[in-house]
Amino acid sequence: MSHFDAFNGDADGICSLLQLRLDAPRESTLVTGVKRDIALLERIPAKRGDTVTALDISVDTNRSALVSLLDRGVGIDYYDHHYAGELPAHPAATFHIDTSPGVCTGVIVDRALGGRQRIWAVVAAFGDDLVAVAHELARALRLDAGAVSSLRELGECIAYNAYGDSEADLLVHPAALYRSLHACADPFRFIETEPLFDEIRRTRSSDLDQARRLQPERTSSGAPVYILPDAPWSRRVRGAFGNELATASPDRAHAILTPNARGGYTVSVRAPRATQVGADTLCRGFATGGGRALAAGINHLPADQVGEFTRCFDQAFR
Repeated sequence: MSHFDAFNGDADGICSLLQLRLDAPRESTLVTGVKRDIALLERIPAKRGDTVTALDISVDTNRSALVSLLDRGVGIDYYDHHYAGELPAHPAATFHIDTSPGVCTGVIVDRALGGRQRIWAVVAAFGDDLVAVAHELARALRLDAGAVSSLRELGECIAYNAYGDSEADLLVHPAALYRSLHACADPFRFIETEPLFDEIRRTRSSDLDQARRLQPERTSSGAPVYILPDAPWSRRVRGAFGNELATASPDRAHAILTPNARGGYTVSVRAPRATQVGADTLCRGFATGGGRALAAGINHLPADQVGEFTRCFDQAFR
């Protein structure tokens, strides 16, 4: 029998799997990709008797493949915090789903493990921009301010590495990054000894510097819409830049558009930190949209729908 670990390639997905596999090691086939590559279950060639752990990928997006795996006799353990819709009722499926705004998948796994690998839940929460939640988790570990700051930077760097429209945009494939982190086991060891961390940190800083030089378009409500240039750096930085903007102006929503290979745009939306709602509802109004209440996106927005998106964005956060 074979086991497959399917996980979002961002900090939340990677750190969630780290918690599980450091707590209960097992041989598995890794299935992951860039952050928006979440239809992962359809890529799993599992057969009767095999098992799958799914982490930080929407049940709603993977519904057909999920049902197909269950029908083939595959056991599935599912952890996620995105919109799920109706969950399939099946004896071979166990769901750990919590879509509350202050929860990420790393927090859900932390609960399931009783905090046994909590330091990676802290990294996951920082990477998913749940700063207050991360600090709360860190307090239980009695870490000093410098250590917490290091974990925050690590989480933000892992999250940054997952952004891109294709694997060619990334500095390192998420599966390779997961293996490097797992080999270190201790996040501080990874920070101190792994050259890959310095590369990601330096490139992230450079990409953010370029993004900060850009001027946004303003909607009638004052909420900014940034249209970044067609370049690997802009696709990599859109998530980190969106989080930075949201932190600086917590009463405003922000949207970041980057050109994609299909002739349209990939969209990242951040709801106002003051309310933490609305991003997912807005983005699900478009064909390839999804996400969560605080942060969501659209995988492909056709160029002729940019005006409509801007209008809906303005109305949603007026």
